[in-house]
Amino acid sequence: MAWMTRFLTAVAFLAIGVIFSPETFGSKSAKITSFVKLAHLLCFSTAWGAALWVTFIGGIIMFKNLPRHQFGNLQSKMFPAYFMMVGICCAVTVGCFGYTHPWKSSSTAEKYQLGFLVSAFVFNLTNLFVFTPMTIEMMKQRHKLERESNIGEEVGWTKNKEVAKVNPKLSAMNKKFGMIHGLSSLANIMSFGSLAMHSWYLAAKIDL
Repeated sequence: MAWMTRFLTAVAFLAIGVIFSPETFGSKSAKITSFVKLAHLLCFSTAWGAALWVTFIGGIIMFKNLPRHQFGNLQSKMFPAYFMMVGICCAVTVGCFGYTHPWKSSSTAEKYQLGFLVSAFVFNLTNLFVFTPMTIEMMKQRHKLERESNIGEEVGWTKNKEVAKVNPKLSAMNKKFGMIHGLSSLANIMSFGSLAMHSWYLAAKIDL
């Protein structure tokens, strides 16, 4: 129940912030706009923070410290949840931004921003439904080949590369896995880049 306690605590702080917001006792239109902006900010920041951590910090730390098969199995559980969460957050962000910036009355910059957000959403969906399932399936096949060669419990790639030099099946599987994993990583980077463009836009709007 520890996760539930943390979740309820976060919701409580959010509720307190809403209650003491200047718009709480204002007009109905102002309330709706404020809630939409809040949803936009929270979902965007969640997607941005998760993408930053998984892409540049968490994944690298795990790869450098976990046995490869353990690392791969963990990633196979984590990445579907990661892409689903970021995809949902991007979808909400797109909806909120579209609500506050109707297409017909939007400036060119705002239309570009909507395009970046839609791109992030599409890249995450592509990873969730196309590249990730393919990557996981190939990973399982490669793990099987590696277990037959008594490797996979080491940290890093050293033994895989050595065995692949004399094992044509493992070498071919490495190439297939590398191609699909590379496309998945590219889609993830493109999504991250699209979110980065939106973060620059939001930063320009903030008056500190």
